[in-house]
Amino acid sequence: METQSFDVEGTDLADIQAQLAALRPDGFDLVSSPVKMVKGAAVLTAVGTFARRDQVTEIEADDIDALRAKVPEGWQLLSVRSTD
Repeated sequence: METQSFDVEGTDLADIQAQLAALRPDGFDLVSSPVKMVKGAAVLTAVGTFARRDQVTEIEADDIDALRAKVPEGWQLLSVRSTD
């Protein structure tokens, strides 16, 4: 998984969302964009974090510790299900 973050400033949430949409790199999805109000000003700030996930691969293991050990470096475990 690769991530990129961008700082933006706007007058409302729609403005923040539009700016982040314009900054989205190809192949990346917006995964976080906490918004803060600037004290004493009618301005919002946000840090948009985009992530690229190249592929989804299913892996199997006998228990959760073995499963986590199989997750390659830089990859993210998205979900776990039991087959029992």
